Amino acid sequence: MFDVAKTDTALLEVNNIEVIYNHVILVLKGVSLSLAKGGITALLGGNGAGKTTTLKAISNLLRSERGEVTKGTILYHGERVQELNPSELVKRGVIQVMEGRHCFEHLTVEENLLTGAYTRKDGNAAIAADLEMVYAYFPRLKERRRSQAGYTSGGEQQMVAIGRALMSRPETILLDEPSMGLAPQLVEEIFEIVRDLNEKEGVSFLVAEQNTNAALRYAHYGYILESGRVVMDGPAQELRENPDVKEFYLGVSEGGRKSFRDVRSYRRRKRWLS
Repeated sequence: MFDVAKTDTALLEVNNIEVIYNHVILVLKGVSLSLAKGGITALLGGNGAGKTTTLKAISNLLRSERGEVTKGTILYHGERVQELNPSELVKRGVIQVMEGRHCFEHLTVEENLLTGAYTRKDGNAAIAADLEMVYAYFPRLKERRRSQAGYTSGGEQQMVAIGRALMSRPETILLDEPSMGLAPQLVEEIFEIVRDLNEKEGVSFLVAEQNTNAALRYAHYGYILESGRVVMDGPAQELRENPDVKEFYLGVSEGGRKSFRDVRSYRRRKRWLS
């Protein structure tokens, strides 16, 4: 069992980074966070808080969108990695599962999964073994292995995207909005698989997620972003019990569930913004 209190081994360290788009738009303003080896860390916040930008800064995908890290450092295993291109980072064990799944719609489910192994040099037998490992975690994909990915459901496409990432044999997966567009039952299923992969395969996860309730039930540690800044962090269990988090992000207070109007007014009086 992972114990965040006993873990001081930082696998990934993001130190005070700023990100600017198009040379003028400041999106991240001094963001710092760390991912413990063997841990699940949740990056929480509403739409536009800077979660996806943070993941893309780590995976070095910003340049394709005219974004750049202008201050701070990103370290992986203690080595600076922000100048690496994305494929070099994948070879070091870091891969991002993009928001919106981004499957190759014209390829079959199995062909999509196999594209995740393109950087590997360990032979067909090892790749075939890992494909069976992916099917063991996602039995629905084995049933749909010959189906064209574009005709599968949103939940199945999310499974394909995670399975494709696993085929690269990653040490760390940056998972962006896995619950987006999925029914609650599927969200639960996806997070259960994430926990199994973490516990049984040793994969570390940094999960950007708007569904605060789901993320904090499975994560070990959490960071809350607002307007490009980290406004709160701590062990997931502590965040779940924090009255500010419960009231604003989980919609529950001592007086019961809050209405949207109450939540909007609460935005003006959150203690961390005063």
